[in-house]
Amino acid sequence: MDFVSDALFDGRRFRALTVVDHYTHECIDIVVDQALRGEHVAAAMTRLVGERGRPAAIKVDNGSEFAGKVLDRWAYENGVELDFSRRGTPTDNALVESFNGRFRQECLNEHWFLSLDDAKGKIEAWRRFYNEERPHSALQWQTPAEFARQQGAQASSRER
Repeated sequence: MDFVSDALFDGRRFRALTVVDHYTHECIDIVVDQALRGEHVAAAMTRLVGERGRPAAIKVDNGSEFAGKVLDRWAYENGVELDFSRRGTPTDNALVESFNGRFRQECLNEHWFLSLDDAKGKIEAWRRFYNEERPHSALQWQTPAEFARQQGAQASSRER
């Protein structure tokens, strides 16, 4: 996961927490608000764990929201490893950096956001498009949703 910043039409800034599954390439969530701190990240992770299950590890950079006590405690209590990238090396988290570039190019740069609610709606619509309609070369030209369904079906057949 990582952060991206942008602005509304009137110049007020907002931030987006992007959460991407490294295996399926799905964008699991994009949390949008004017201020996002460690508590917001921990709350989002608690919600996502309830929806999708607990990850073994989460790749993050050394930003204060990730390296602070709040997320550290959440990770400890939930048995999740926080895998920190090396300072100054965004290539350590290349998948999310690439995703953020596409998010900026295909969504943030393409829209005029009139309000925070408008930004949330447009960003969520793009996230659904990214997961459900946009094929990825790394997934043999499947969408992330198709790839995830296929992997889930294969895992279910192996469990029988």
